[in-house]
Amino acid sequence: MTGPLQVLLPAADGGTRAYTPRAEPPPTTAGGPPLTSRTVFSAAHVVADPRADVSPDGPAAVDWDATLAFRHHLWSHGLGVAEAMDTAQRGMGLDWAGAAELITRSAAEAKAAGGRIACGVGTDQLAGPAGLVEVRSAYEEQLALVESAGAQPILMASRALAAAAASPDDYLETYGHLLRQSAEPVILHWLGPMFDPALEGYWGSADLDAATDTFLEVIAAHPDKVDGIKVSLLDADREIALRRRLPDGVRCYTGDDFNYPELIAGDDHGFSHALLGIFDPLGPLAAEAVRALDTGDAKRFRALLDPTVELSRHLFQAPTRYYKTGVVLLAWLAGHQTHFTMVGGLQSARSLPHLARAYELADGLGLFPDPALAAARMRSLLTVHGVPQ
Repeated sequence: MTGPLQVLLPAADGGTRAYTPRAEPPPTTAGGPPLTSRTVFSAAHVVADPRADVSPDGPAAVDWDATLAFRHHLWSHGLGVAEAMDTAQRGMGLDWAGAAELITRSAAEAKAAGGRIACGVGTDQLAGPAGLVEVRSAYEEQLALVESAGAQPILMASRALAAAAASPDDYLETYGHLLRQSAEPVILHWLGPMFDPALEGYWGSADLDAATDTFLEVIAAHPDKVDGIKVSLLDADREIALRRRLPDGVRCYTGDDFNYPELIAGDDHGFSHALLGIFDPLGPLAAEAVRALDTGDAKRFRALLDPTVELSRHLFQAPTRYYKTGVVLLAWLAGHQTHFTMVGGLQSARSLPHLARAYELADGLGLFPDPALAAARMRSLLTVHGVPQ
């Protein structure tokens, strides 16, 4: 049994090591109005209902009150919410019926709270192989729902399109059709295969230079219908090069959870806005950092965000698609939900040493409003997994 200020964490040699959490709560980060120098979305997770009698491969059971309360938490700090994205386990536990309800509920909450929201539009209602006509129809159905809910659409990368497309022209035709019929400018989302292996070769080529050319051709043909692009390739140099080739007025939203401070800060030629999964656990701190940019204080922005990169790289380490497990762990430890349960049972997708290191890094950053609560919850998790405290 450790003392009241220690947690026994798994050690690399198979034993344990004592960690002393911070004793005092971090300074309270006040909320505030929307940010001004950058447009910032946090891709938000969903909170499972732990009492529902469901199976891992059945429809998700969502705790709607806790899920929507977390979105209000993000809005209160001036962040936008990117809804029904991969952080919400879209395609990894949350099916289209669940995503549609999430979009409808969150969009209504955003309207009531005055919060900004953009929602993922995909093709995940398709079951089994589909042709291009079916892919286009699936996209249209989801686009109509998002627009009717009053949210900004994010055209997500589609596994079905990746499987059905035979050439770059198929992407040009599909996206061109969707952009022509969209009522308002959309965000285009390029999610790399590190997040979803089924998206390998998206835009018609595994050669990223060729894929980038096709991506830019889509935008150039419809610049008035593209608010911006979200790039999740975890390659800062490639994002910067792509950012510099965008038409005037088209934003680049970084989705790079490895290099976000430098990309958001920018350079003499421009900067990236943000649409990031790591801003789920970092919400208040990320907002505080961007408010520093709002006043022109880039040095303070970097001083606040640079130390968070180690945690982000840890959460998003390969296999990257399981980063959601660490995100939900931190939400539980921070007191945003009462349990560590995920839809589809994905709380088991990361090892105990991985989760323990995530706790340690987050505590070091002062991400837990109540460090004693976080320590007590971490002790309970470790005890259940055979690490006596």
